[in-house]
Amino acid sequence: MQQNETFLTPRQIVAELDKFIIGQSEAKRNVAIALRNRWRRMQATPELRKEIVPNNILMIGATGVGKTEIARRLASISNAPFIKVEASKYTEVGYVGRDVESMVRDLVEQAVKLVKNEKKETVRQKALEHTEEQLLDILIPPVKIGDSSETEQNENTRKIFLEKLRSGELDDRKIDLDVATSSGGPNIGVMGPMGMDDNTMMNLQEMLGGMMPKRNKKRKMTIADARKVILEEESSKLIDMDEVKDEAISRAENTGIIFIDEIDKIASSNNNAGEVSRQGVQRDLLPIVEGSAVNTKHGIVNTDHILFIAAGAFHVAKPSDLIPELQGRFPIRVELENLTEADFYQILKTPKNALTKQYAALLESEEIVLSFQDEALQKIAEIAFTLNQEIENIGARRLQTVMSTLLNDILFDVPDVIGANAQIAISAQMVEDKLRPLVKNRDLSQYIL
Repeated sequence: MQQNETFLTPRQIVAELDKFIIGQSEAKRNVAIALRNRWRRMQATPELRKEIVPNNILMIGATGVGKTEIARRLASISNAPFIKVEASKYTEVGYVGRDVESMVRDLVEQAVKLVKNEKKETVRQKALEHTEEQLLDILIPPVKIGDSSETEQNENTRKIFLEKLRSGELDDRKIDLDVATSSGGPNIGVMGPMGMDDNTMMNLQEMLGGMMPKRNKKRKMTIADARKVILEEESSKLIDMDEVKDEAISRAENTGIIFIDEIDKIASSNNNAGEVSRQGVQRDLLPIVEGSAVNTKHGIVNTDHILFIAAGAFHVAKPSDLIPELQGRFPIRVELENLTEADFYQILKTPKNALTKQYAALLESEEIVLSFQDEALQKIAEIAFTLNQEIENIGARRLQTVMSTLLNDILFDVPDVIGANAQIAISAQMVEDKLRPLVKNRDLSQYIL
């Protein structure tokens, strides 16, 4: 359940992260302080509030140790706009590729979606009433002119059908519904100049599409589907989009989080031809992280108080290979630890979203009870840890491949061979029999695990 960051102290934030992420206490402490500082900043005087800048964080660690998950859960806890981008996808201005400013535009889009959904929830009841009225008008049109007995009979019939609508009794019944479509056709192709990023192209297409006249087209659909379409339209009518955009920009500026992954891929240790573009990306990124005004289709966004969390494995490059100016914009550096066998065991057992719980939920849909003996979890953790050491360390992602290999036969046999109400307990011996041969055959394990 999402909670407002106002009510969460750093210790409470860490406690929330602990529900999903094992270990990495130092990283959790630093992001918790950064999140709480945003609320503390908003309590300061307006004059001082402008001067307090966020302490951006650089997380250093191998793949699969929890860098992305920490940032994602942080945004979920605070209900803040959040996007993840990969630094290697951006190119220096002038080269073909994405412009670094597009990350800010993407963040604003997320903020708009977030605020819009919240506003829709506040008008949901009223929109639902309007939706039911429209559906009733299609099913039982109101009598406009007639005697009182005819009008009364019509009202009584509408009341009966309203109850049936609300109970879902009519959900499968098909009706004709007028749906608004653009007269310009399903898609408007736009050819932009070389180097224009996808976000800008989409905005241009949307703008041109909005200029085209709308017309209604009758579509036959079930009442259940029609309810969704009408409810969406009615909700949109009841909310003020200008208010949504203003609030979204404010949210993006003051609570937005941008997670820049693979930042080590744009670090360079020398100045040969292949490194020039990497340094160019860093220099283009610098004003965004330092604080600048970015034009979006919803308005100008200042990036001064957006929290940037960068991450990278830094196997080849070092954090000091980033340009000094960019290094200075990430004052908090956290080195995440490699996961141990004990960590793997806890990852399988403790988190709310543990893989064991996910597979149990999948098979529960087939009325099958899946459980794991404690010794089996220890054996799975041991095998995953061994594979990471011997082949390639991909962190907790190794558990996904191990679990998939372990359970694939069971998932295939349900429900044809293994019927409903079956109880399957995964034992250490089952894990040993299924996975140990693959571990011993290193050539085979490289392809399967």
